[in-house]
Formats: sequence, structure tokens, C-alpha cells
Amino acid sequence: MAKLDTLFHKMLEEEASDLHMTSGRQPMFRLHGDMVPVEGAPSIDKDQMLPLLLEIAPERFREQFEETGDADFAYELPGKARFRVNFFMDHRGPAAVFRVIPSEILTAEQLGLPQSIMNLCQLSKGLVVVTGPTGSGKSTTLAAMVDFINKTRNDHIITIEDPIEFVHQDQNCLVNQREVGEHTTGFKKALRAALREDPDIVLVGEMRDLETIEIAMETAETGHLVFGTLHTTTAASTVDRIIDQFPEARQAQVRTMLAGSLKGVVAQTLCKKKPKGRIAALELLICTKGISALIREGKTHQIPSAMQTGGKQGMKLLNDALLELVTSGQVDAGEAYRKSVDRDALLSQFGSAGIKFDPAELNKATAAPVPAPAPAAEAPASPATLETAAPLMQDPAGMSLSMDDPAPAPTPPAPLPSQAAPAPAPAPTPAPAAPQAAPAPPTAPGVDPFEQFRKNRG
Repeated sequence: MAKLDTLFHKMLEEEASDLHMTSGRQPMFRLHGDMVPVEGAPSIDKDQMLPLLLEIAPERFREQFEETGDADFAYELPGKARFRVNFFMDHRGPAAVFRVIPSEILTAEQLGLPQSIMNLCQLSKGLVVVTGPTGSGKSTTLAAMVDFINKTRNDHIITIEDPIEFVHQDQNCLVNQREVGEHTTGFKKALRAALREDPDIVLVGEMRDLETIEIAMETAETGHLVFGTLHTTTAASTVDRIIDQFPEARQAQVRTMLAGSLKGVVAQTLCKKKPKGRIAALELLICTKGISALIREGKTHQIPSAMQTGGKQGMKLLNDALLELVTSGQVDAGEAYRKSVDRDALLSQFGSAGIKFDPAELNKATAAPVPAPAPAAEAPASPATLETAAPLMQDPAGMSLSMDDPAPAPTPPAPLPSQAAPAPAPAPTPAPAAPQAAPAPPTAPGVDPFEQFRKNRG
């Protein structure tokens, strides 16, 4: 068993979505949307970090990481879960982020996807785009849609992903899953080849560039159902992003192509759920004749207004989705306000619904107290003072100095918002410690830094 598997098992037990590994820091989970230290886990210095990471990496990705400082691949705990892995280098040394991909695909019913989204899965041709920021659950939503097709249709599905995340078993459909870098050299080449592979449905993990977007639209126009993703936040901005990928001289032609091929946009935003967990707020654009005309005529700025009146067709704006989550008690009003892209309109909707919310109170609740300014220095700061003022830059292990430590010099610099101002007494009272585990003692090369952590768990 790889040493990191201990953390992966704890990650699944805690129901964390991500594991963050940074040289010189204690591992951290993203738990229900918040970053929290892994209880009992040691800090890992950069010399320990590299062998820990390389132990789980296939040979090709080890070489890629050592050559470029980046690597993306998938790792599996058999029978438990798969993980989307990203290795990278930063100013402290090797680092990595692991995203859980459950072995069991959540169904549309479990995710609460509305009927208007499921109707898109019944189309015979067209382009459907699922959008949202990184980490908003696009892959989970797409997996549920493909799973629904797999159970209800008798078709051929081809997926092109980087890396393969959810693994779909053949049910009523034949499913071929291709991984960029492993089974093909790139999205556009695999998408072009897919046209010769007799597909009914094609899933493109990322529409990264002009050529991939163009081939996706052509594939949709030639009688195939194409699912793709972008990193836009709203349905209207998705349409603009696709068109703006092309040179101005071609945009009129692209608008015509897109008006004919685009069938729907699902723009999702992940919110913290009460009392714990996360839930997606879904903005839905269904391409009716009216929406297609707006795209063709270059009037995309009118799409939000058309969506407001398109409720019968299943359309919904992000603010309406956020309001529903607040009124149903699933999401706090402050969380909805943070996630909205049109906050003034959301405040107006809160007022109409009788929801009392004051953004000023939210600011008071989240703002850090600002301490009184320190007295002016009468002499240049000593080297020790300068080191204390920037501990993260001076201590690559992140263990010997803390933002909460009192400055050793008699005349400290003005404290940061997260620092406590040092008391003038010889033995100042330390500020409350941040939620961070005590630093681990140095570990000899080749020794498992998680040995004690594993013993404590077992």
C-alpha cells in the first residue's frame, strides 16, 4: 500500500472533496467547502514530499513532472474511489491536489437534476454545454447525464477526458472512454477521429481551444449529440465565450452555426449547504427558437431577459436558483449572496420574498479586526525583525515561525490583520493558535512520515 493511501482512506471517511499537499505544511482537506488541516497528520518537508508523490505516479507522469513541474493523471483505490491528481511545483517545493471521484456514479435523482436537464439527454443531435468554475461539480453532473443515457438508450457513447474520471460500465449502451495522453494525443485529434468511430453521443471533457470547439459544433451539426464543458459562470457568457474564440471575420458564421447546434447550457455554482455538505445552484438555458434568433443576430445581451420569461421551457437564472435554495432552507442567504453574479438583483429578490439580509452584517462577520497601529520605529529594524515580518519566505518548512509569534525585536513592524500585536511586557501573552497541528520532528530519508499517523488511526 502506498504511504499516501492512509490519507486517502481518511479523506473518504471524512467525506472531504479534496486533499491538498504542500511542502512544509500539514496536509489539508477541503471539507464541505472549507480548508481544514488533517487532524493528526504531520507536516511534510520538501525532501519527504517528492518520494511520497512519485510513489503513486505512473512512470510517464514521473518523467513529465520532473521535466515540466506539472502532471495530471488519475489514481485508484480499488473498490473505494478514484482520484483526479495534479502535481505541481511552487516556491516551497513539490505540491499536489487530489480530487475524489467516487466509484459509484451519483444518479440524476440523487443529484436532484431537474427534468429540463434530463430532456437534453433524450436529444438525437446538438451541443449541450455544462459550465462552471473549477471544482463546481461539472464532472459529477455530466457523469449522471451519461449514466442516464447509458440506462435508457441503446447507443454508442465515446468520452474524451483528461484524465478519465468516472468509469462507466456498459449497460444498455456501448461506452468507449479515451484518456488524453494515454489513448490519444489531444482533444481535437480524438474528436476528429470520433467521427469515424460510429458514435451516437460524444463527451468532450474540455473544449479548450478554437479548433476543439469548432469540431464539436460540426459534430453536433452532423447528427450527433455532443456534451462539452467550459469554465464560464453564466449561460449568456458561455455563448459569448464560444463566439469570441473565433476571429472577428468568422464570428457571423459561427453565430449561425451555434444558433443551429446549441441545444442547452447548464451553468452550475456550488454552494455550502446547511448544516454541512454542498449543493449546486443550476442556471439553465434551453435553446428555443427565440434564443437561437438572439444568438444568430448577435443579441446575446438579451438572453438573460429571455431566460426570465422562459420558465415554462425549463429555463432558470442563477439568482432564481439561489433564491430557491435559500427559501427552502438549504443555503444561507449570505452564501447565496457571495455566489451571485448580480448581487443587487438578488437583494431585490430577497426583499420581495421577505428574506431579511444586510450585506453590511456579512462584512462585519467576516472582516478581521484591525489592531491599533504600532508606534513609529526610532531605529532601523533588525534582521530578526525582518525575518519575523515574512516568516513564510524565510522558513521553507513552515514550522519554526508562525504569524502569531510575537516579534523578537523591541520595535516590531505594524502587525498584519491576522497577527496579534506584541505586548510591551517581557513575556507577552501569545495570541490564540490557528487550527494547525504541531510540527512533526524531522524524518530520516526513506522513513514513512505517516508511520505514527497510521498507528494512531489503527
